[in-house]
Amino acid sequence: MEKKPDWLRVRLPGGERYQRLKETFRRLDLHTVCEEARCPNVGECWGEGTATLMILGETCTRGCRFCAVNTGDPGGAVDPREPENTGRALAELDLAYVVLTMVDRDDLLDGGADHVARTVQRIKHHSPALLVETLVGDFQGVRADVATVVREGRPDVFAHNVEVVPELQRTMRDARCSWNRSVDVLRWAKDEGANVTKTSLMVGCGETEAQVLDAMRALRAADVDVLTVGQYLRPSPKHAEVKRFVEPAEFDRYRDAGLEMGFRFVASGPLVRSSYRAAEAFLQGILKGISHVPFEDRYGKKTRLAVLP
Repeated sequence: MEKKPDWLRVRLPGGERYQRLKETFRRLDLHTVCEEARCPNVGECWGEGTATLMILGETCTRGCRFCAVNTGDPGGAVDPREPENTGRALAELDLAYVVLTMVDRDDLLDGGADHVARTVQRIKHHSPALLVETLVGDFQGVRADVATVVREGRPDVFAHNVEVVPELQRTMRDARCSWNRSVDVLRWAKDEGANVTKTSLMVGCGETEAQVLDAMRALRAADVDVLTVGQYLRPSPKHAEVKRFVEPAEFDRYRDAGLEMGFRFVASGPLVRSSYRAAEAFLQGILKGISHVPFEDRYGKKTRLAVLP
């Protein structure tokens, strides 16, 4: 694959708030997907008070071809102190929005659903004003486990990523994942009472523009509220290769098409990730009942995001 185009270049993370958060995460022994997954937006998001924490350990039971997180068998190990420790730790941080994500835990009877719910409960206990998004796995397609997260945890946003278009599920995701199951999880979450549902698509993996638009229509049919679309970047030579670098104009077409389809918000761009500051700024607007929220992008361009009812 040719070298990365200019629009994929980012500045090295830095700044006082970034350094303070990094030191605090280390001291409190919190694991962030921002670092584990080598996200290019880590400096931007941490600098603005958003972060993505990973619970239930650092080892995923699945092995998707795009993911940099360690794969293996945790053997059923779970730290029972993690929900309370996470809640106490986050109370020390100057955050407005936190994404609580997890590795897939097929070794656990409920896939970790109760642990996620209890962690959200403890976060809310210690930081009532902190907005919490749960970015979870598919729980092996067990609706009761999805219900546990939604009804017991009561996160502000329920997220689960379909990752790629249906045609590429088998070549990019672990064999235990499926498009239909992931869409069911998102639909079930809304049926169980989730306020806002959210998912993410990666492009540049070999899909066509028509396939992306078809996937977006299927997600809207499942009543998904928020969609992020971003460029797949290869974490290492052992991972799936990038098939193409998608032009910014194509991302703009996905954003415009998504809004026409009825998504409440679409963040679409080369460096957009499932946890992305523009989407989180918009979600804060929804959850706080604000019609417009101020936003400044990585280039210093200021705008106001309209929050659709």
